[in-house]
Amino acid sequence: MQYGFFDDKNKEYVITNPATPFPWINYLGNEDFFGLISNTAGGYAFYKDAKFRRLNRYRYNNVPMDNGGRYFYINDGGTIWSPGWKPVKTELDKYECRHGLSYTKIRGEKNGIAAEITFFIPLGNWAEIQKMKLTNLSKQTKTFKLFSFTEWCLWNAEDDQNNLQRNLSTGEVEIDGATLYHKTEYKERRNHFAFYHLNDTIDGFDTDRESFMGLYNEFSNPQVVTEGKSRNSEAHGWSPIASHYKEITLKPGEEKDLIFILGYVENEQDDKWESYGIINKSKAKSLIAKFDTVDKVDQALAELDTYWTNLLSIINIEHEDDRLNRMVNIWNQYQCMVTFNMSRSASFFEVGIGRGMGFRDSNQDLIGFVHQIPERARERIIDIASTQFPDGGCYHQYQPLTKRGNNAIGGGFNDDPMWLILGVVSYIKESGDFSILDEMVPFDNDMSLAKSLFDHLTISFDHVINNLGPNGLPLIGRADWNDCLNLNCFSNDPNESFQTTENKTDGSKAESVMIAGLFVMYGTDYAELCRVLGKTAEANRALKEVDKMKQVVRTKGWDGEWYLRAYDYFGKKVGSNENDEGKIFIESQGWCAMAEIGMEEGMVKKSLDAVKKHLDTPYGIVLNNPAFTKYVIEYGEISTYPKGYKENAGIFCHNNPWIMIAETKLGRGNEAWDYYSKICPSYLQDIQELHKVEPYVYCQMIAGKDAYKPGEGKNSWLSGTAAWNFYAVVQYILGINPDYDGLEINPCIPNEWKGYKVKRKFRGANLYIDIQNPNKVSKGVKSLTVNGKQMKGNKIPVLPPGDYQIEVMMG
Repeated sequence: MQYGFFDDKNKEYVITNPATPFPWINYLGNEDFFGLISNTAGGYAFYKDAKFRRLNRYRYNNVPMDNGGRYFYINDGGTIWSPGWKPVKTELDKYECRHGLSYTKIRGEKNGIAAEITFFIPLGNWAEIQKMKLTNLSKQTKTFKLFSFTEWCLWNAEDDQNNLQRNLSTGEVEIDGATLYHKTEYKERRNHFAFYHLNDTIDGFDTDRESFMGLYNEFSNPQVVTEGKSRNSEAHGWSPIASHYKEITLKPGEEKDLIFILGYVENEQDDKWESYGIINKSKAKSLIAKFDTVDKVDQALAELDTYWTNLLSIINIEHEDDRLNRMVNIWNQYQCMVTFNMSRSASFFEVGIGRGMGFRDSNQDLIGFVHQIPERARERIIDIASTQFPDGGCYHQYQPLTKRGNNAIGGGFNDDPMWLILGVVSYIKESGDFSILDEMVPFDNDMSLAKSLFDHLTISFDHVINNLGPNGLPLIGRADWNDCLNLNCFSNDPNESFQTTENKTDGSKAESVMIAGLFVMYGTDYAELCRVLGKTAEANRALKEVDKMKQVVRTKGWDGEWYLRAYDYFGKKVGSNENDEGKIFIESQGWCAMAEIGMEEGMVKKSLDAVKKHLDTPYGIVLNNPAFTKYVIEYGEISTYPKGYKENAGIFCHNNPWIMIAETKLGRGNEAWDYYSKICPSYLQDIQELHKVEPYVYCQMIAGKDAYKPGEGKNSWLSGTAAWNFYAVVQYILGINPDYDGLEINPCIPNEWKGYKVKRKFRGANLYIDIQNPNKVSKGVKSLTVNGKQMKGNKIPVLPPGDYQIEVMMG
């Protein structure tokens, strides 16, 4: 069954059936103030931090699915319906949801009334705008009743659902005409409040949930809506809400526009009150005044459209396959922005209270985002590096509101430091801004310990060589990239977290071949950066350590046909033909092959051939094979999942691009493209019902070949998959690769491709690149011209601002 389609012209995904296999969501906002919205208007908004500044309540993992959101109810002579179908679920005469770039438009029609609501967050503002257009499509006058509804979260989303003995007594509101204010805890320690405003007169309101809903009713049948009249309730404790009531009459063909504003305000401590007990609403009123007319709202929407048009113009391709165009030009870049903003904090699979910004995650997210807004990437790098420890280790996560490390998670994930080199190098190659290396950056957010960012990179590099195991491979610590490979945990208690439980790293022999490949890859990048900076001695030192690691992998990390995954606590091989289960893992194949360890001896080719033989499936590459069928205590969480799911032989889409990139190192463009197209969302339109999650963005995991339902997706949106797939397809398959001194053109494509065009803005120059493949090769550049002038090699030098025609002939 098809649930929707791509509208490439408007950069939208259009959903035509509200009962999607799983809620299909979108993100509102691009900086500071954000919202999640489903195709039926479920979800919530928050300021900066989905845990500590949550505006709306949302019920995860509930029955029915997707409960709580931005609800509107229409009572038309006793027929009650919602424009987004939920929560009432009355069958609509027509339904459409258009998820666009930072906005969502939902339209419902019933019995001659059409209601269309456009949801978005204006640039630079802490407010969600909900522009509603009501239209009488019938030939007679229609009088009906409209109710809005949102339920306030008591700010801390975790405490909101746990501490009921306190929270049910704290709710406070103020009513000022058509503006309903939420001021819970404002008189104590908070300097912030929220409001829900309508730009028209109202016939009633409610701010107490039980008065609106009825104690034993559900979202689908609030008693106020069924009775057709508000109670004008004022919340005192219990569960505060905001609901407007308005009776509307429309003549045939008549339209009416309404603007609802969900806003957030912070006041200075000495400017909190208008009078005794009355909040200072001046900022709220100023915010409301900015969007109190349709013209003002439409102007803000136009500014949002221009913002995205400019961002998406930096990298733009033209290929004969529209599915590739829409992913590279629109949806993949869009998802990279969302993952940059959210890391892994707030989606319909991440509840916004358990995780902050990941050290490893955020560095990886940068590689798909840095071309869009380099200055924001620069700020993020400083934030990340500030959570590092003086020995090079780091907090695994930090909270976006405070930018401080998360003590509850701690550190000890020994791959983390190397990712900082990836983030910094990617930023400099894109921007040309070497000055970031001179920034004084604290350790553990303590400025008295600050050193230059370059020193942080050196310490990151040294953290690996200072933590080697008995085979000379990097010690894994709590885990490496695979958080579920917990070789030092030995947990028998189901109430423990595998990642945070105190483990047995002291005296452990557990080593990671994956970190070894990572070290060779980014240690080489670190050495190259040193060389560019003129730090020749440091470059030579680094390369000496890299060469030593390569040799260790050749002798201790090779299993004959593929790279080992690790050594466990007892020094036994993991990911070896000697094992009964989990004989081969994707991560070490990807990283050691990308790092070209043993390329001359044929190890890279053998490794990738083994991936094809043992790990490939119609839906992507599984993480390991064979799947674990019993709990292996010395391996940890990876062996707890049912076979074919998540890290236990699921298709972990995050690491599939590592194999794509590795294939390009061998020049095997057909294989790289085959892997790319298997997991790329726009190529999965025919299996929407099986795939289940959004068909316009990547998910973290697809059920593997051993699963009950192979091909079913989970954990969509917030995944390093987005950045890595964009990085792989643009820089390694299409071959448009930023470097310190220019743009390298080095495609590795299916040999049947005739060619393609790329528009690339790079350091102020507009490059119009025409790549032609008349000889049907997969790799190799025969010639490159800039404005008709032949260049040596395959690199476009850094050019002055202007337009340039680039012709590339493969061969």
